[in-house]
Amino acid sequence: MKPPRLSGKALALARAAAEQPTTAAALRGILTESLGIEKLRSLDPAARSDVPLGNRPWRATPMDRALGDAGLPAPSPGSRRTTATFVDAYARGRVSPVDVVERGLRALDELSARRPSMNLLVPRQRPELARLDAEASLERHREGRAKGPLDGVPFLVKDEYDVAGLPTKLGTRVESDVPAARDATLVARLREAGAVVLGKTVLTEWGMSPLGGNACAASDDLRGRMPHNAHHQGRAPGGSSTGSAVGVALGLSPIALAGDGGGSIRIPASLNGIFGLKPTFGRTSRAGDGFRGSVSHCGPVGASTADLALALDTFASAADPEDPATSWAPAPPRGGFGARLGAGVRGLRIGVPRGEWDAASAPVVKACREALRYLEREGAIVVDVDLPLASLAAPRMNDDLRLSYAVLAGISSADHIDAQRLRTALREQVKAALGAVHVMALPTTATTAPLYGEVDETRAFADPMALDAMCRFAFIGNLTGVPCGTAPVGVDADGLPIGLQIVGDAWDEHVVLGVLAHLERGEVSRIPTPSAWVDLLG
Repeated sequence: MKPPRLSGKALALARAAAEQPTTAAALRGILTESLGIEKLRSLDPAARSDVPLGNRPWRATPMDRALGDAGLPAPSPGSRRTTATFVDAYARGRVSPVDVVERGLRALDELSARRPSMNLLVPRQRPELARLDAEASLERHREGRAKGPLDGVPFLVKDEYDVAGLPTKLGTRVESDVPAARDATLVARLREAGAVVLGKTVLTEWGMSPLGGNACAASDDLRGRMPHNAHHQGRAPGGSSTGSAVGVALGLSPIALAGDGGGSIRIPASLNGIFGLKPTFGRTSRAGDGFRGSVSHCGPVGASTADLALALDTFASAADPEDPATSWAPAPPRGGFGARLGAGVRGLRIGVPRGEWDAASAPVVKACREALRYLEREGAIVVDVDLPLASLAAPRMNDDLRLSYAVLAGISSADHIDAQRLRTALREQVKAALGAVHVMALPTTATTAPLYGEVDETRAFADPMALDAMCRFAFIGNLTGVPCGTAPVGVDADGLPIGLQIVGDAWDEHVVLGVLAHLERGEVSRIPTPSAWVDLLG
């Protein structure tokens, strides 16, 4: 039995009970069972492997990885504004980077005043920095010395990454207000390519919620509040990369920096009907990222697969001395991360973890199965694979966050070591499965966006059932470090987007992107334009 959704006084009482020694054990027992931790404890000893000695991703090698290339045309962006459409508009003189930035800044202000909230930005911003970068880009375009396909293109930055001159608050009030001295590596590399930081976006407190709520971010002037779903004002936007995903969905930028420690790129991308990619652990630098750990991945959300590939080409093509894990990454594929965008899927083996899809709702399963059938018609080969531990991958300072920490306080060191041994076993299972297929397919989330009312903007809430639905298929990628991408593949009866997740072998981001691109090319991934969409080029 799942605990009910809690908010207001009920949540405060539950949090207080979890923090009191006399009542903590009973409440922790209920919550650890609902999170699946009791299932972990009861697993047969044979399910465990060795304590891991490192987090370097394991590549599956037995199968011949060679794939053909159909040389198909790039997917059409339709009405979406991709990086390519921005650069084309600049080249034709239709609009300038300065025009785009001014329109973007106005739109962000207008969105912050909407009720229910559609605010995307944290309170402290320095729009003059965006204007200076836009003016420099305009001069380069005028003089015929544009830096490349990102020059003058706006992008958003999740407030877990340092931007010089701005504090990095990580979605909470308790982090320092001291401005960062320099840009995070990913930010710096995008800016060096000419892209323009339009603003820093809101996220959930310390990135801990996949739903998108953060009462601690709310402020009296509405700036800092979390937005609602781009497609439905009564539904959650997903998290923790909330503002970045909603911003791309609404047209404020074709790419945005996001971060993924348990689905925080893929979940909001899926719920808002855009593309997202969690790269292989070690592929992208975490220098200047406030969330560093063994499951934290830095990556992009975007309006198209080409945007994701371009973002990776820009900030993931070379190792970063400030993050030793990037030395693990092999060189990018020949032709860059977009090398397979036109390759098609003929001969591609797609593994479907046996029994896993049963945890998803009927609308999600229907849309994702239809997307798989399309790939089969295009020549892909869909096969079953076994991942016995996949269903247990998810078990792992507002009242909702304090309740989570109070539960975690009851996790012993023995439980932690046991979980690490199970993590190693899961890595072994994923490696074995990917040794027989090129990629695996799972729903991105088990349901579409859960309920999120206007009152939830300013009060904390805990919703274990919604939490489980968002994370059900996400943690497998974080615990193993392999790349995972999501593409929109349909909507439910309420018009809420549904995402299909493609899981690739370690360092195979280009293969994952190739599958997503074929869904995009076949218009399987077409999603209705949100009513609040902003056209910065119109």
